[in-house]
Amino acid sequence: MGGAGIFLLLLLAEVGAGVAWRPPKGKCPLSCSCSKDSALCEGSPDLPESFSPSLLSLVPQTGDSSGMGLFSPTIAHVPSSLVRTEVTQLKAGSFLRVPSLHLLLFTFNSFSVIEDDAFAGLSHLQYLFIEDNEIGSISKNALRGLRSLTHLSLANNHLETLPRFLFRGLETLTHVDLRGNPFQCDCRVLWLLQWVPSVNASVGTGACAGPAARAHVQLRHLDPKTFKCRAIELSWFQTVGESALGVEPFSYQGEPHIVLAQPFAGRCLILSWDYGLQRFRREEELSAPSVVACKPLVLGPRLFVLAARLWGGSQLWARPRPGLRLAPTQALAPKRLLRPNDAELLWLDGQPCFVVADASKAGSTTLLCRDGPGFYPRQSLHAWHRDTDAEALELDGRPHLLLASASQRPVLFHWLGGRFERRTDIPEAEDVYATRHFQASGDVFLCLTRYIGDSLVMRWDGSMFRLLQQLPSRGAHVFQPLLIARDQLAILGSDFAFSQVLRLEPDKGLLEPLQELGPPALVAPRAFAHVPAAGRRFLFAACFKGPTQIYQLHELDLSA
Repeated sequence: MGGAGIFLLLLLAEVGAGVAWRPPKGKCPLSCSCSKDSALCEGSPDLPESFSPSLLSLVPQTGDSSGMGLFSPTIAHVPSSLVRTEVTQLKAGSFLRVPSLHLLLFTFNSFSVIEDDAFAGLSHLQYLFIEDNEIGSISKNALRGLRSLTHLSLANNHLETLPRFLFRGLETLTHVDLRGNPFQCDCRVLWLLQWVPSVNASVGTGACAGPAARAHVQLRHLDPKTFKCRAIELSWFQTVGESALGVEPFSYQGEPHIVLAQPFAGRCLILSWDYGLQRFRREEELSAPSVVACKPLVLGPRLFVLAARLWGGSQLWARPRPGLRLAPTQALAPKRLLRPNDAELLWLDGQPCFVVADASKAGSTTLLCRDGPGFYPRQSLHAWHRDTDAEALELDGRPHLLLASASQRPVLFHWLGGRFERRTDIPEAEDVYATRHFQASGDVFLCLTRYIGDSLVMRWDGSMFRLLQQLPSRGAHVFQPLLIARDQLAILGSDFAFSQVLRLEPDKGLLEPLQELGPPALVAPRAFAHVPAAGRRFLFAACFKGPTQIYQLHELDLSA
């Protein structure tokens, strides 16, 4: 306190130099003893209100009187008031009766809270020292209006954090002292670490009191980049009444659309965003009894939808230009696609193609590529293996295709000489129902869904996929990776428990639990999709035994 006291003594001398003092016109408060240029108030439960409005310096103090000795030599230079108070908080407008104050000092007082606008009206205040008190909380607008403030000290209090924007509008600050506070160096101090190098002032910040990993570390030595202060959560937004097996987002004429495969309703249902109602609405229905997959393809003004059906044959629907309705234009490989289970879109040699995984022994997974007005079989793949899922991906700069089946481990094909050739299978991956891939930090990862046993996460090592992580997943039919904004998520849907949202942690390279989806709970989820619309981000969850649920993603700033 001695060093701070000497520093303040010099400041008081500077304030007093050249100031023409006029005797105070106000009355001396009853609890105070006043002289020409000072007032001493002991045990006052409130701040005295009858000082002269022209008072330039107010120095409330209680407890240890050593501070009075340090500052007493300056009393001859500046009109002062030394106040021993028992004030428990500084309320809004506490100093409206003394608008001419240039200096204000509180030391060894018992108050613990400073409210919004506590110093309102002090537009001339240059020096504010609130030291060695019991302050544990200060409101974010407590310093509002102090447009002349140059020196601020909150040293040696009980502050664990400071509210963001506390210093907003204090453009004249040159010295700030925050030392001696038990700061908790978590996300709440991130804004302070970012503010210090941006301000043209000398700032003393002191050391951290916690958490344990940062205890005793000087705040100035902390790197803001090491703080993880952004969180996300998914909350329910809307329900689409009927159950669905698949959900596919697409953009048509610059607007977001979604198509749901609804086998019990016997249709592919197309949804679009309603800007008036601020929700998703039904736009068009395609009749497709026993449909298992509806796959959209946009080529300029033309829109195609492949409807893969268990019975009655798969069809291609087309819309030649905007304003027209979709109409069936082609039956797709009726002798090969006998029991389709999945459909994917991929581009080969600059041409769009569909691959349809067939789960029957008599049929075969088929590659259909565009030829003239329609799509026709280009290659039969994996006959007799009862394929349940197809996934198109790129490895080593070439198109690849991964097929999961009920009869063997997933098989990886690569595009070579105008056709897919077997490259390898996936080791340690029996009983895989479906596969999905994602990319992060230059690596390619696989999410492999297993209904019985653990679902798997694998990483490509340049020659094959290697096991990286196992996740308990009893009753899972979908393990869907999704890149939403800056977050690589993966959603593990379950028929017997809450669906789990996981997030890839870059430091660990592993998926970590983020949250459970619900309420409402998902009933037998089969597909997930990320849909951006109207500046917002949504997650669609298609459920086989319940309605499709739509969730909205919210970003949370933990440093606020």
